[in-house]
This record gives sequence, C-alpha cells and structure tokens, in this order.
Amino acid sequence: MGKETDRELIFCVPASPPNSHRAAPLFSEAGAWRDVGKGWQPLFGSFHGAGYSIEWHDFFAKREFDWAASFHPGCIELCLNLVGHGFVECKSKRTDFAPGTVGFYHRKDEPLTAKRAANEQHQFLTVEFSCAFLAKHLAGMEPMLHPLVRAAIENRPHELVSGATVRLTAAQQQLISTLRQPPVYAAAQPLWYQCKALELAVTFLLQPPPETEMFCSRQQRVAQERVEQVIFLLKQNLAEPLTLEELGKKIGCSHFYLSRIFSAQTGHTITQHLRQLRMERAAELLKSGEHNVTETALEVGYNSLSHFSAAFHETFGCCPGLYPLKTPAQKAG
Repeated sequence: MGKETDRELIFCVPASPPNSHRAAPLFSEAGAWRDVGKGWQPLFGSFHGAGYSIEWHDFFAKREFDWAASFHPGCIELCLNLVGHGFVECKSKRTDFAPGTVGFYHRKDEPLTAKRAANEQHQFLTVEFSCAFLAKHLAGMEPMLHPLVRAAIENRPHELVSGATVRLTAAQQQLISTLRQPPVYAAAQPLWYQCKALELAVTFLLQPPPETEMFCSRQQRVAQERVEQVIFLLKQNLAEPLTLEELGKKIGCSHFYLSRIFSAQTGHTITQHLRQLRMERAAELLKSGEHNVTETALEVGYNSLSHFSAAFHETFGCCPGLYPLKTPAQKAG
C-alpha cells in the first residue's frame, strides 16, 4: 500500500554527558504492543520524522492491558475509540473512553496511567502529534487551541489529560475506515495522510471561545448534547426504556428530529443503540458471575430468553451461557 511507517517507532533522547558510562535509552512503543501481535498496525507517519503517526488497534484483552507504555514522551495523542473501554489519568484528572468516543492527552516526561478493560474486544485509532508539528501547522490559531494543547506547545505547566470525551459522529467513524484503506495512489499518500491528520487536529484539538462560536458549530454542539442526553436516559432504565416520543418530550425537541440527529451523530438508530447498551450491560452482569442467563435477560429488558440469546450471540459471537470463555477471540487464542 506504499506505507511510510517505522514499525519500531523509535526516536532518540538527548545523548548522555561525555563522562557518562551508559548510553541514553531509546524509546520504542513496539514492546508495549508485543502481546497483541498484529492487533497493533502502524498505518502511516513517524512521530520523530513526520511529526505525527497514525496507528490502528484491534485486539481482545484477556486481562487488563497497560496502554500507557505506548505513549511517546512529548506526544499529544488523540484516541478515536470504537469498541471497548479504557481510561487515561494523571494525578488530578481522568478521561474514560467508552465505545464511540474520542479524547486526547499529553505525555511529558513521566508516564501516565492508562488501562484497557479485561475480557473485551478493543478497536481504536490513535494519532500521535509532536508539539513541534502542531506548533508549525496550527500557527496563528493559538487562541482557539484547547488549553492543554496550547500549554503543551508552549511548554508550560498544565493538565496532562483533557478529562472529557465527545461522541464520534458517523462521518468521523467512516473516516477511520478510510484511513485504514486510503483511496489514493501510494505516491499521493504522504500529502493525503498529513491532510487527514491535520483535519483531525483541527476538529478535536481546537476549542473556539464561546463568543466566536459559529452557528453551524453551535448546532452541532447542541445536537451532540441531545444525543448524550438520550444515551443517559436509555442507560437509566434498560429494562423499561422511554419511548421515542417520551424521549423527545424529555429533551425538548421533536422525536422525528431527535431520531434524525441521533442517527447522524452515531451512525445507528436509537433502537439499535439501546440494544447495544443492553448487550454491554448483559456482558458485565455475566462476567460478574452474580447473575445467571435468565436473570441477566430480565435485568436488561428481554422477556424472551430466545430473543436475548440471539441478540447476544450476534453481538459477541457466542451464546450467553458460555460468555466470556467461548468468544471467537478466545477460541482463536
């Protein structure tokens, strides 16, 4: 595919003083992903060379996975999380990544704390930016940068974790697929990938002051907030969820409009998302060992055990009675 990657992604740290008897270590994130094998795939770029690196991750974590070991010192990393749960935290702030969310963080000299949940499939894309790359290409936009990003570029003390995530829209999820299979010739890929990296930086690392927020941006923000409200209300009672009309009344808009913006933001309908939430909760209950299959089905709103089993098998690849020991990923392992 004509990729420009350094699979080892190694870069040098400053050399030791002349009198030192030991050479300065090299940083490589390859070791952090050794256990996932082909589940880690550098797509394009080089953190040290090009100033950015785009990587795809797709693996099943049999145990809690230390994700922090892959973060480059001096890196602002953007994580677009599709499947699985994880978190990144520093001493004073934490960002939790749920399926379909995006957030960012900055590693300075000391490692952050970051884990990926056990017994889950994880699919996410990361874009690692060097501060020099962002300073060069976002020059003149300093007042609009997120405070974390601006402070990192200016090498000032700051929070290392953004603390919040936003929902990925259907278009953004489609962009992830495009990055994995670029629609251009190999010779054009360096420019194409750089443009996509900058598109993601501008989309997620800028934070315009409220008074300068454009109408279209405000509409997008309001739509996203309404979608988040829907998800919150669905999670509150999976067994007896509100109807679409009731959701519209609660949130204060037409249920037709609510249905449309939900699909635009998430890529699926409210009903489909409710089913996904029910399956995620069912998996949690079964993993805990405190509920049997029938109790789990009732807890998440299924009166028919056969319908619950069919939905669970479609989502996780095994019947609920065998979860999580017989998922396809574990069978392969």
